[in-house]
Amino acid sequence: MEADPASAGGTAPDRAAIQISVALAGDGEDIAQARHLAVGFLTRVQAEHGLPVSQRAMDVTQLVVSELVTNARKYAPGPVLLDLKITGDTVEVVVWDSDPVLPVARAADAGRVGQHGLEIVMAVAQGFEAQREPVGKRITARIALADDPGGAVAGRRPL
Repeated sequence: MEADPASAGGTAPDRAAIQISVALAGDGEDIAQARHLAVGFLTRVQAEHGLPVSQRAMDVTQLVVSELVTNARKYAPGPVLLDLKITGDTVEVVVWDSDPVLPVARAADAGRVGQHGLEIVMAVAQGFEAQREPVGKRITARIALADDPGGAVAGRRPL
């Protein structure tokens, strides 16, 4: 894990950022590598930082990482960058790829086979954002680290 001790003002924040970043080269093992990286990251967040991470958060983070990296591999040439970062009580999953075209959720169609990844991500994430970058695009999804004490999943909030 990489810690970023400098805040926007150039001074150390109260708590160093907990994050990890990786460039995925584009071989056939990228998606599995990204899922394993996500589980390892959240496991370390629990063990080293004492933050609660529910089993649901582990599973949903793996799913979101898998779907976003799969889409990047499928639709954009070149490398894919994956960032995982703890922001408050969420894990932020950020995937960058070289294609500037923003994804659009498709209308529901019970007869459609496949191409449901974006809809899945939007349904399970607390927040979702897609933005163009000077080169390519950046997709961000936030997932609650813990379920509430009553067992309900934390509510969806804007990014």
